[in-house]
Amino acid sequence: MIHIGLTGSIGMGKSTTARMFREAGVPVYDADAAVADLYVPGGAAVEPLEAAFPGVTRDGAVDREALRIRVLGDDAAMTRLNAVVHSLLGRDRLEFHRKAEASGADVLVFDIPLLFETGGERNMDAVVVVTAPAEVQRARVLAREGMTPERLDAILARQTPDAQKRERADFIIDTGQGLEAARAEVARVLAAVRDPAFRSRRPPPAD
Repeated sequence: MIHIGLTGSIGMGKSTTARMFREAGVPVYDADAAVADLYVPGGAAVEPLEAAFPGVTRDGAVDREALRIRVLGDDAAMTRLNAVVHSLLGRDRLEFHRKAEASGADVLVFDIPLLFETGGERNMDAVVVVTAPAEVQRARVLAREGMTPERLDAILARQTPDAQKRERADFIIDTGQGLEAARAEVARVLAAVRDPAFRSRRPPPAD
């Protein structure tokens, strides 16, 4: 089973690209959706995050804005947050993989915004980076409710720069060229990884 890591900086069109993979019949693990499930009332992250950051929960759920304010610009706090969330996500990904394998899927896509930042690319057979011109990216993000240039800059400061992501990618999908062009690139990626000549980026297992 081929594992594709799908990543890209904020506003690059990664969610739209993930939907195109789903439309092509490929199971997609959505890390953002999985995190949201952890934060709802009764979610697995509520108690450990309240313990790590007292006051960031409300009515039995994680208050995402309160948590964002608590960790923004604090590397140590971000490390604590990631330690809690990534441990829980690891279990969730294993369950996703089990179900996909049982369904007979030959390719899986893992939609993970911080793939490179967390070292997750080491577990992938191929990495797809979604990109777009910087001016398109900023326009998309600043059109979101509540977004400001300062908040956008703070988010980008925590993410691997787009240029570095593209350098480390096996495939690049430029959403600035329009939906049909992106859809054609998705088809190209799937054809490439299903080709018998495809070689995984993962090192072979040690003897």
